[in-house]
Amino acid sequence: MTSAETTITQRPLLDGNYKAGSFFDEMFDNEGRPRPHYQALCADLAGLTHETFDERRRAADISFLYQGITFTVYGSQEGIERIFPFDLIPRIIPRDEWLLLERGLEQRVMALNAFLQDVYHQQRIIRDGRIPAELVFGAKHFRREMVGVRVPRDVYAHVAGIDIIRDERGHYYVLEDNLRSPSGVSYMLENRQAMKRTFARIFEHYGVRPVEHYPQELLNTLRSVAPHPDVEPTVVLLTPGIYNSAYFEHSYLARQMGIEIVEGRDLVVHDGKVYMRTTTGLKQVDVIYRRVDDDFLDPLSFRPDSLLGAPGLFSAYVMGNVTLANAVGTGVADDKAVYAFVPEMIRYYLSESPILDNVPTYLAVRDDDRAYILDHLDTLVVKSVNESGGYGMLIGPHASREQIALFRARIQTQPRNFIAQPVISLSRHPTYVDGELRGCHIDLRPYVLCGERITIVPGGLTRVALRSGSLVVNSSQGGGSKDTWVLYD
Repeated sequence: MTSAETTITQRPLLDGNYKAGSFFDEMFDNEGRPRPHYQALCADLAGLTHETFDERRRAADISFLYQGITFTVYGSQEGIERIFPFDLIPRIIPRDEWLLLERGLEQRVMALNAFLQDVYHQQRIIRDGRIPAELVFGAKHFRREMVGVRVPRDVYAHVAGIDIIRDERGHYYVLEDNLRSPSGVSYMLENRQAMKRTFARIFEHYGVRPVEHYPQELLNTLRSVAPHPDVEPTVVLLTPGIYNSAYFEHSYLARQMGIEIVEGRDLVVHDGKVYMRTTTGLKQVDVIYRRVDDDFLDPLSFRPDSLLGAPGLFSAYVMGNVTLANAVGTGVADDKAVYAFVPEMIRYYLSESPILDNVPTYLAVRDDDRAYILDHLDTLVVKSVNESGGYGMLIGPHASREQIALFRARIQTQPRNFIAQPVISLSRHPTYVDGELRGCHIDLRPYVLCGERITIVPGGLTRVALRSGSLVVNSSQGGGSKDTWVLYD
């Protein structure tokens, strides 16, 4: 090692070169001073050199590698299986901010479940003109087969992942509701373990609220919506299999909950009841935490070519002999166009004002909104309502003329399939990239469990846009993650 390299690696991690810039920085204020809830962390990090930090980061990476903590990128030319990038500098949320988020999330999920119960039964919100019928019935994930079907406790979204962002003022917004099978919670849990191993002393003295009980809370939630509450329920996790992008998470959660992980071929339906095959014979299943999309659950009711579900499963569900979490048809409520009406759902069903704001949203299906979108494509973020994972997006200020022309044509042809939002300057967080601290944009996905009661484990998955200047935090688009510390005080 040369003397110059020695100087670089032994340079303090916090050497004063980090600049918050014009964005809201989670760790530093506009004067470059650590925010109060970060001061102790900054004091500890100041005692580390780049060399020491690199050693700990490599140890964490090796741990992730040996544990197979991976995700899959479909169609990648670099190989589809990747280690999930993890940054060792945690995001910290003080108690008062978390309490606000917690109340807002609970309110939002209550309204979304009320909406789902309503649109599959009385449809009052549509008859009262509070949301357009064509928007609901035209949603890709609205399931006519679910109209009139009762589900235990009238809960449809048992597991919700609500994406939260902050703007340049530090104001929180809900960016997206994920109600079908939100993923990422296994990374939240593994990130916490990695932090405890790597910075044990810092962690022990910081007063961080735990997240490790999430699997038990999830199991309690699933048991609470069993179809026959007087019987000890058998709960299983239904996965599409090892080639699914989230298979690591499926196997991880099943192991943590102590339940069986099954594929469609492991299930059989007799006399309207679902059984799994075991070495000792058939065993009745009461609750299925399914990570298989609606279309593939049952070839007799949905896609006939599906091999991922079980024939007759939906009939058993309609008869009330098994609970599916999340419920079939839940996706109508996380449609990106329906999202624009969630504040109205809160007012309509709960008679309350929304605690958390939506990002202002233009619907291309509306004439005036569409005209505005087409006139401002170079300044807006355009999203396809049926895409996820950062796919199907146009970020106007960063788009080429050809990309803008392509989206213009798509919007004019299929306006129902597009929304647009102003570009939000997402808050940034110091993140260790290529040997230096950079300000990277972040969001937060807390997980809300809804059964007999609503439970929110304090924290969530903080996702990080690791590509320089990128606003897209999805792992499939080059994103990584951080541990999220919610403080007791």
